[in-house]
Amino acid sequence: MAYNKAKAEKEWVEWKNNEEKQLRELGVDEDTIQRLHGYDWEAFKADRRYRERNSDIEQIPDCPAQELPEVVQSVTELMENIENERLYDVLKNADKETLQILVYKMEGYSSKEIEVLMGIPELAINSRMARMRKKLKNIF
Repeated sequence: MAYNKAKAEKEWVEWKNNEEKQLRELGVDEDTIQRLHGYDWEAFKADRRYRERNSDIEQIPDCPAQELPEVVQSVTELMENIENERLYDVLKNADKETLQILVYKMEGYSSKEIEVLMGIPELAINSRMARMRKKLKNIF
């Protein structure tokens, strides 16, 4: 089912108006309400962009459990399980932090979660992943 942008925005505006009405009744100052509004609007837009990009992606078919790959738990385990020589060469030349980011990404962590885990800014994490993708595109 496609994402309906207008409907989602209408629902958000209705929800936000009700929330702001309650905040005013509770005596919250207008500056705080406006800052919350701006923060919530940015979060809504980010979610909307994500849903717009992913609304047309087909569902991944269910696979029997024995066919699912094992999740790599460490950089060492990742490097030991690589069978492609070109991929191995690219990864062995990468720094340890980038490899750890790659392992976290494979485990399903978001860049924001990795930022908290490793203490590396989210922008740096995304930059490292972009450079790694570029290197991998060159070999495949």
